Amino acid sequence: MTAGSIILVEDDNDLKSAMAQGLRLAGHSVADFSNAREALDAIDASFPGVVVSDIRMPGLDGWQFFSALAACDADLPVIFITGHGNISDAVAAMQQGAYDFLAKPFAMDRLLGSIARALEKRRLVLDNRKLRAASLEAASQTPTILPLIGDSAAMAQLRTTLNHIGTFEINVLIEGEGGTGRDRIARLLHDSSRRRGRAFVRVNCAGTPRDRLEDELFGTEDALPSRRRTGRIEFASKGTLFLDGIEALPMTIQHRLASALESGEIIANGGNSPLSIDLRVIGTISHDPDREVAAGRLSSELMLRLGAVRIRIPPLRERRDDILLLYGRYAAEAARRFHVQLRAIDPTTRGHLLGHNWPGNLSELAQFAERKVLGLNQDATVVGSTASLSERIAIVEAGMIREALTTAGGRIAEVQRLLSIPRKTLYDKINRHGLNPASFRRQKPES
Repeated sequence: MTAGSIILVEDDNDLKSAMAQGLRLAGHSVADFSNAREALDAIDASFPGVVVSDIRMPGLDGWQFFSALAACDADLPVIFITGHGNISDAVAAMQQGAYDFLAKPFAMDRLLGSIARALEKRRLVLDNRKLRAASLEAASQTPTILPLIGDSAAMAQLRTTLNHIGTFEINVLIEGEGGTGRDRIARLLHDSSRRRGRAFVRVNCAGTPRDRLEDELFGTEDALPSRRRTGRIEFASKGTLFLDGIEALPMTIQHRLASALESGEIIANGGNSPLSIDLRVIGTISHDPDREVAAGRLSSELMLRLGAVRIRIPPLRERRDDILLLYGRYAAEAARRFHVQLRAIDPTTRGHLLGHNWPGNLSELAQFAERKVLGLNQDATVVGSTASLSERIAIVEAGMIREALTTAGGRIAEVQRLLSIPRKTLYDKINRHGLNPASFRRQKPES
């Protein structure tokens, strides 16, 4: 069971203490109150949990409390408990939008089960609000650079470091796996510096054939000036040279590059005269540079020249708290680019987002968001061996409802009959799986 935040309102102090203890033993964070007015002060629209409240209380009773909560946030799950429960109270509570109704005495397991379901619903509501907020930010003129989005401690530290070194004329080594946004960070460092009006020259060290790398970097001289080739280092002089994947450079080139950075001069291949260079270098490496030096794959001299400032971009699996926020931005931008409606996050999608290891990092997440926005591979994303039982059940359930909607032509009453399911429950499940009954309605033939 996933723990969450609970607001408990009960005027019977003995019962309140017993319930609070049981909820805390189950791992929940509980704030308990003897009256509803005090509880209201602790709740706003961002409250991430569930409210459990008695109905019959002195002062502000449960119904008045519920009205005040609905005015604050109509989607806040409220579970009512009462020692005077009857069918009419239960019906009235559910009709007014209460999440559940329990009559005293009740088993703690019954309350815990209801809370677990309510918490999942609340998380989906808040996640989709973030998704809508991401849509608005994606449409703004000055969106935040995507690799830096996140509330995790690692991202806060990364933003602080970048802000601190942005204006300094210093070489930087960026450590990070493929797909973490190393190129975007490098570009941000260049654009934040006094060199931003100069060239930003990127060299894909692993993607350039090894037999051409030296000529590509240092250029070539020829007896005929017209046949002289300017190297990427010379072209980047007074600007920034971005070496993506320095571990792929042959050791001979690493030594030559380190010497050039120390002397501020290069000699083109086939040439004799040194050429002065004014260069800032930003390099990236996929693994721990100290281990690469120890393993003989990275020159200690080059490491000395590049590693004065080292920045590590954490992979997605180390910043899971940021995944939903990042997904929201990618999905919102994809929806805007493809001119389609932004799809709500359903439980299946949420489970995959938080459970997958994302070996491709931001690049893989962006592709997943695009497929979801376009409605592609809806079920294939969680069918693999990593899918949990609840995720597989959700897939089957969504398929059955989709089939019934198709058979019934989108008519809810007919879907109810086919699935033998209450109307409110059906609507809850339709919303959870992101289905739209209107899209299943058959067009009338033209006369």
